Amino acid sequence: MQILQRDKLTRKKFAGVREYRLVFDERITRDQARGDAWQGFGNFVFLADARLVPDGETGLRDYHGVDVISVVLEGSVRHEGSLQHGGTLSACDVQVQCAGSDGFSQNQLNPNDTESRMLQLWLLPEQSHGTAAYCLLQPEQGRVTRVYGGAQAPAAGCSGPTCIDIARLKGGQSLDVDKPALVYVCEGRGFANEDDVSEGSLLRCDQLTFDATRDTCLILVHEER
Repeated sequence: MQILQRDKLTRKKFAGVREYRLVFDERITRDQARGDAWQGFGNFVFLADARLVPDGETGLRDYHGVDVISVVLEGSVRHEGSLQHGGTLSACDVQVQCAGSDGFSQNQLNPNDTESRMLQLWLLPEQSHGTAAYCLLQPEQGRVTRVYGGAQAPAAGCSGPTCIDIARLKGGQSLDVDKPALVYVCEGRGFANEDDVSEGSLLRCDQLTFDATRDTCLILVHEER
């Protein structure tokens, strides 16, 4: 098992965002420096752990040929854009936007006087056709929730072999992953195949047993064929 520690990376700054890029695949870098970020997994090509400064925003951007998942971990984020304009995402909300052939635009703003924390994941669509699609999910504590990919993809147009699951484990709960995967510990702490890991640890493994020693949130990236 390999482990990449978020806090050992260089933090990037742009607009109202301060982020660590843990996955930055060469398929999307476009001559930008990758630093120590890892290559992706399947169609998964980008992972950023970001904080939005008070009253900060990402800036309006157009997305074509990429599906985007946003996971709010702390505070709240106001969503603006071509899909579901004006919604507010609270802690533990997961927003999925699939580009289809149309693409979409978005700007994410922090309406608070304290920082908000958000993960952003990008995937290359298996097929780029159909209309853009939007889905908002609220993964439950103590369960594993599919948010992207596979036969049970929650949003139309977001199916494909690369799957994203979110596991919100209670302290004392265990999870077994019996296939190659990328796993990001975005909150909490536990033992990953007997290694003590905590928030900000990205794992690349062929098999994983995770024993949570406190309430923990994991992002699981794997393939389902």
